[in-house]
Amino acid sequence: MTNQFQHVSENLKRVTPHPAHPDNNKETHYRFASKVLALSGILQSTLEINELLALFAKEIRQFIKYDGLTYRFPSLKIDIKLGDQPVHNCAYELVVAGDHLGDLNFFRNYPFEDSELEMIENLLAGLLYPLRNTLLYQRAVESATIDPLTGVRNRAAMDSSMKREIGLAQRHNTPLSVILMDIDHFKNINDEHGHLYGDQALKAAAQCAEQSIRESDMIFRYGGEEFLILLTGTDLDGAELLAERMRMNVENLLPITEKGIRMTVSLGVTKLTPKDDTDSLFQRIDAALYRAKDEGRNRVVIDRPAN
Repeated sequence: MTNQFQHVSENLKRVTPHPAHPDNNKETHYRFASKVLALSGILQSTLEINELLALFAKEIRQFIKYDGLTYRFPSLKIDIKLGDQPVHNCAYELVVAGDHLGDLNFFRNYPFEDSELEMIENLLAGLLYPLRNTLLYQRAVESATIDPLTGVRNRAAMDSSMKREIGLAQRHNTPLSVILMDIDHFKNINDEHGHLYGDQALKAAAQCAEQSIRESDMIFRYGGEEFLILLTGTDLDGAELLAERMRMNVENLLPITEKGIRMTVSLGVTKLTPKDDTDSLFQRIDAALYRAKDEGRNRVVIDRPAN
């Protein structure tokens, strides 16, 4: 298979179809090749992307001096930053057999020399296949936790994420808020226009909510037409503002398809307390949502628990 590194550093661009040898001396080449193989073996010990990049960053320091690195793979929302990011950098687009494996950048506060760039490209040969395996694993994990219709996380992902984030927030005494959003009169959309248009309404509502939140927030399809939004590090006032923005954004959506279907949503909002567990938090957020529906829909209701 062909390995390709598209390299951009200090306004220099070059494409290297195959990693270059460190020099023409056979003994040196074999010694270095064994180090690359050893590096690849070390990296194959994990399928977790953060651990893989941390191992790679640690192992290559014996060959190259650098201050930090970044790795991005947008399709899986992977954005890893390790160390500092001074002014000088060398950047690589990683490709194996036509498959894009992300973008890797090395940083330091003085320029990289040509011999060091050659060394980096050789070391990247030890990263490519463990990285590809890790990304395949990450895709498999993600596909098992994504709702295929709306593209947001599913109920299984929600249950595990809620337990984890509740535990973290309570241990570190940090705020955690939750929004539960329900499409108003969704049964009428299905009954009057058909399930195809109901599906389009679900997608539109999910996309609108997802575009309203931060990258660190998480949105899940909780039930048929209900979506739960988990807001880490957000207090109740911030969650209320976000919920109102989501309500307005959905209300202002263009009509769905030629049928001219318009939507509104009802939202319940609450926050985590030190005594909460998953069940008690869900009971309060569910009660807030049903109050919003009972009071006329297309509104936000806030549950303000005593601390």
